[in-house]
Amino acid sequence: MAADRTDQWLITRCKEQQKQLNAGRTALLPQGAVVVNAARGTLLTTGIARGAARLARRTRRGTTAVKEGVTMPVEMIGWIAPRVSSEIIPPSGPPFDAKVIAETARIHERAGFDRVLIGYFSDGPDGFLVGAHAASVTDRLSFLLAHRPGFAAPPVAARKLATLDQLSAGRLAVHIIAGGSDVEQAKDGDWTDHDARYRRAGEYLSLLRRTWTEPAPFDHQGEFYRTRGTYSEIRCRQQPYIPIYGGGGSDAAIRALVPHVDVFMLWGEPLKDTALFMDRVCREAALSGRIPTFSLSTRPILAATEGAAWDRARAILDRVLLNRGGAPPPLRQNVGSKRLLQAAAEAEVHDTCLWTSLAVAT
Repeated sequence: MAADRTDQWLITRCKEQQKQLNAGRTALLPQGAVVVNAARGTLLTTGIARGAARLARRTRRGTTAVKEGVTMPVEMIGWIAPRVSSEIIPPSGPPFDAKVIAETARIHERAGFDRVLIGYFSDGPDGFLVGAHAASVTDRLSFLLAHRPGFAAPPVAARKLATLDQLSAGRLAVHIIAGGSDVEQAKDGDWTDHDARYRRAGEYLSLLRRTWTEPAPFDHQGEFYRTRGTYSEIRCRQQPYIPIYGGGGSDAAIRALVPHVDVFMLWGEPLKDTALFMDRVCREAALSGRIPTFSLSTRPILAATEGAAWDRARAILDRVLLNRGGAPPPLRQNVGSKRLLQAAAEAEVHDTCLWTSLAVAT
């Protein structure tokens, strides 16, 4: 087994999480499947639904993942794109392909995934419509919709999200992306600086929740938003509101998001670094009386044996470099990516199977 980030945790009790992470080791299941450690779930972002399906079939919800004698239920979250593309498959076809969306959603549902992430890109199709189409061709699969604050007023976004939750029969969650790239934000006309974007996200989430839950019209006056007589007749199918995900590696992200999100999302790093970061989030959450849940994102690379998995990993890296045609990897502004690159500078492999070369290349 090889992975370019780390094995995965989604954990609800901070103290238990810390002990488990500090003592954690990875293992192999039959056919080379990854042991996924989670208290509620895990986020899988391979971008290739068919290849990821094998992992989901072996560790789907209702089964158990094994770690040092501890068993925990697992939630699998995949990834859906509006066209044929991934980190190893160059984009092809139209930028919005309804057939690809439908087939990818069905593959995830048949494979036993619990949820799929619908990404947000400054040059891509509207995620609300991607989600609505995917929901129309599935019955059980849930959706994690990436959403950037700042481009729709919170009451408007609250109604849009509630509408999609109703349309999907209660299968929606939202992933708040405050914006880790000035370039991406500028493409959509947002010139707010990094720390202010996270403060805005915190206020945005507070106003979202009020719009979903207040029984009567209310006024709001904050740093970024001012409303009068705000009220939404349409409410979320899930009560009191849909699950809220969010993340970020900076102090500004932790301060702004931890009081509001249900799941704090992390990139996979070496186990020691992950444990320390989770401790920071837990300490911040304690200030508002919250117990956070975590999601760590990985790209599992599977094969029948350990050696075959490493061979496949290196073949994937060769393909990524070939597709890039000698161009340098993109520069990343966000703190999470910088932390990954720092781990890569320290070692190519951490914790027996945390392989960093692909993270550097992408």
